[in-house]
Amino acid sequence: MRDFAFGTFVAASAAALFAATPAQAELVNATNPDTIKKIIESRGWPATLVSKDGDDPYIESNRDGLKFLVLFMNCTENKNCKTLQYYMGFSDAKDVNLERLNQWNKEKRFARAYRDGDGDPVLEMDVDLDFAGLPRENVGESFNTWASLMDSYREFIFEK
Repeated sequence: MRDFAFGTFVAASAAALFAATPAQAELVNATNPDTIKKIIESRGWPATLVSKDGDDPYIESNRDGLKFLVLFMNCTENKNCKTLQYYMGFSDAKDVNLERLNQWNKEKRFARAYRDGDGDPVLEMDVDLDFAGLPRENVGESFNTWASLMDSYREFIFEK
């Protein structure tokens, strides 16, 4: 009788634990650019998905006058992408020296600064959505982090 009671206890405990576990969050990956576009738009930012033959897709957007791109990367034949890169730059700040950009990289996390091929100071942030992806809330939070970094970078670049 004791074995039966213990077995019943284990089964009931497992059922209670399973019932108490929250539903699994929706996972988002980079294989569907329209999903990323909708997450951007849910923040109140415009988003234009650009797909050109022979090129990986990207999204053009802006927030508070700061234009940025969301580049789909690590794609197979311009589809089935695995990662994202958030990218912005300032073409009107070519006088920012490399020591200043190195200061940003030393003091900040999550995004790196450098000069592009035209000498513009740019900011990039990578988001890895490979394998099963990340919960939608985490992807949304990455855009909140990006927004904060964009604001900080603008202040940093144009600080006198």
